[in-house]
Amino acid sequence: MKITRQMRSAARLYAVQALFQMEAAGASADRVMHEFLDYRFGEELEEGAMVEGDPKLFRALVEGALENQARIDQLTGRALVAKWPLGRIDPTLRALFRAAGAELVTARTPPKVVISEFVEVARAFFPEGDEAKFANAVLEHMARDLHPEAFD
Repeated sequence: MKITRQMRSAARLYAVQALFQMEAAGASADRVMHEFLDYRFGEELEEGAMVEGDPKLFRALVEGALENQARIDQLTGRALVAKWPLGRIDPTLRALFRAAGAELVTARTPPKVVISEFVEVARAFFPEGDEAKFANAVLEHMARDLHPEAFD
């Protein structure tokens, strides 16, 4: 059970990395997903082995983020203040909101779990900053927009 949870958490982190890479490098989804699934999952680094990710969840998040990007970006935009449109948000956070949004849109995972998992991803990318708190606020707003019944 714990290994499955770790694999799902790793898949979320890898999905954010993949979405960031696609945007930053202008790389295709197929190329980036292939790179992650074939080389990055379980990769051996000097610091140690990368955690194996859940390939099914990884693929669902990346593909869901791309298929629903307009809807997810609209949800994210409604959660942001007018002075901070989505285009001004750090690209890593933008990728995080898109990956989390993909999971929230499908409604397969309870919204509070999605928020918690992606706040941990934000902490992994920004261990010293307030980005995790910011991500929590934006994701909660998005989740309430999509699933108000989960917050009653």
